Amino acid sequence: MSHMISHLNTALYTARRSAIREFSALAKATPGCIALTLGEPEFDTPLSVREAAKAALDAGETHYIANPGAPEVRQAVADFERRENGFVCEPSEVILTAGATEALFTALFGILNPGDEVIIPQPAFLLYEEIVNLCRGVTVKLVTAPDGFQIRKEKLEALITPRTKAIVINTPNNPTGCVLDAESLAAVRDAALAHDLFVIADDVYRQLSYGAEKPGSAADFPELKDRLLLVQSFSKPYAMTGWRMGYLIADAPLMERLSLVHQYCVVSTPAPFQRAALAALAESPAAMRETYRKRRDYVCERLEAMGLPAVRPDGAFYVFPSIEQTGMTSDVFCRRLITEAGVAATPGFCFGQEGYIRFSYCCADEDLAEGMNRLERFLKGAKA
Repeated sequence: MSHMISHLNTALYTARRSAIREFSALAKATPGCIALTLGEPEFDTPLSVREAAKAALDAGETHYIANPGAPEVRQAVADFERRENGFVCEPSEVILTAGATEALFTALFGILNPGDEVIIPQPAFLLYEEIVNLCRGVTVKLVTAPDGFQIRKEKLEALITPRTKAIVINTPNNPTGCVLDAESLAAVRDAALAHDLFVIADDVYRQLSYGAEKPGSAADFPELKDRLLLVQSFSKPYAMTGWRMGYLIADAPLMERLSLVHQYCVVSTPAPFQRAALAALAESPAAMRETYRKRRDYVCERLEAMGLPAVRPDGAFYVFPSIEQTGMTSDVFCRRLITEAGVAATPGFCFGQEGYIRFSYCCADEDLAEGMNRLERFLKGAKA
């Protein structure tokens, strides 16, 4: 091996590969295994979106476009946020990014100096912590499981130090599917204003919530506008995971600087896919959302009957039951579940929360039913 491996950016030596992908790969390598691991809609991208991209290619839209994105697409995003979420922003405050991942990287790289602390409520998608690490920041974990996966003001305040720079919130949440309540959001708002913190709001599942009203967001507080970094994705609501399209919204003075991170990292997202994003904003995810809601009800009923308690998810397409009563770690449980029962879940340690596992129910109904049947048989065998 070349000695040059020791000359890499030292942040790469502590970076971890996605354990979610590891368990998905293990499931694929197991014949007949039903994978309830990846959060990827099984639906195809809507036809109108695919046709918009084809039309753009046929029209020769294969050249450079403005770094932040086509003006008409940024205008459409601003109109969508105002119409759907009541969030007022200017098109100039929008960047079209390579999925929510690049939006998160741009936001965190743009605000963090070495040693800056970022509070991340747990459980959480591993991506946040890994990006913070690459940006030479420090993750501070706020444990929420004892509070029904909600944020409590006194626990949040206890973690804030002079080095705290930002709070990341994700609602509806991956992996729990839980929606932050008004008390949680108010705690974040109050802390951000009192301690001059940024708030990174990962709202990628906001359109996939099951309540009569849209779930709350940090974006609902106009007083946070000057410190809010709003992250969105086309992947989840429009079944566009492979397109890698998302957006970042920030107040104009912030965006003037943050846009440079995007410019020098990506330049711009593909011109034909901008047309696809424009078409997606005119689509409604209501039919997919209703399918997920029915699956949520089914999975929760099955898990309850099996004695696996879970906080009922109000959005996204995940459920996060406790397995503490089995006496197994989440890693052991999930590996045995694959090899002995032929069904794959994601262990809670992947999200910083031991004693739980995540099931994704964005899969065919028959696969979900068979997966639950296999889980039930596995649990009965494990108790025997």
